[in-house]
Amino acid sequence: MSSTSQQKSPLSSSLFSAQGMVIAGIVWAVLALLFFLLFSVTVEGEELPLWYSIGTYLFELGAFLAAAIVCYRNWQSPQMVSGRNVWLCIGLGVFFYFVGGVLFGVWELIWHLDPAVSIADAFYVLSYLFLGSGMILAVLSKRVDLEIGQWVALIAVAVAGTAFGLWVASPSFFGLLGSPEEPVAIEQQVAVPSASTSGVSAPKIEKSDAKTLITAEIESEEETSTAPLWVEALDNKLEPLAFGVNLFYIIGDVFLLILATALILAFWGGRFSQSWRMIAFAIFSLYIADMYFKWADSRLEGEYESGGLLEVFFVFTGVLFAIGAILEYDISTRSRQSRRSRRTAKG
Repeated sequence: MSSTSQQKSPLSSSLFSAQGMVIAGIVWAVLALLFFLLFSVTVEGEELPLWYSIGTYLFELGAFLAAAIVCYRNWQSPQMVSGRNVWLCIGLGVFFYFVGGVLFGVWELIWHLDPAVSIADAFYVLSYLFLGSGMILAVLSKRVDLEIGQWVALIAVAVAGTAFGLWVASPSFFGLLGSPEEPVAIEQQVAVPSASTSGVSAPKIEKSDAKTLITAEIESEEETSTAPLWVEALDNKLEPLAFGVNLFYIIGDVFLLILATALILAFWGGRFSQSWRMIAFAIFSLYIADMYFKWADSRLEGEYESGGLLEVFFVFTGVLFAIGAILEYDISTRSRQSRRSRRTAKG
């Protein structure tokens, strides 16, 4: 028994070491990228298979759950260079994002609902608030002192990020693009006159076409009736909040983008900046994924179906948060151990 335990301990220690966990995160991200690349493209008109949608959720939620666990480990350790409160806020942020993703998956995959606002958005909002709080605490603890050129770059990122986010969420915001529905409606009214005004009889619908329409309506009703009544009632009550929630997401994405840019500009070099570079890259990945999600939701025809190729950046976000937390823990604990060894050597 003692020999087997001695043989297992080096393997377990290597797997749960900082290097082993970072490699595991990279492997998870690569597998997710291959999964999205191979199966996200379908024939035009066909929906994504259910197993693929479930796989995308598993990759994303697994990454965010792992990030929440390692952030919780950082919060428990009093040796963190950046402070325990920083990792408490970031850990709560990624955990609430995980809960929001679980609820969003239930709404989409189980109940086949696509509301403008749902309970999942409450957890997403909490995630943005806690992530922003953690980033602010990190910036304040580092005492950011930017030069004039860095301030100009920061302002440029803020302006460009805000403009791009508003344009993606609302194509007609800048008056460059009109609503695409109005000319189509006018064209349909002109091209198809009513039977009473033109005297031309309306086209007859064959029985087979009528049966097809009826069966399609029945299937759609069955598909939407899987959700409990309280869920549909709650979604209807939350629908007026859609504009405010979307605006909050745009502001939150840009705010986090500014904080991430500030961290990169101020702390690019040095050993203790490695973890925060990963956190900044995680925010950049979150911005890319959110912008693609808003673009697909506002531009694509029909109801948006999650699982697009660029949504792999959601997985990258969770992986990068986890790697950042792992590097911070490793650097903090090793620096304290080296200090102790030096003191004992001197003594």
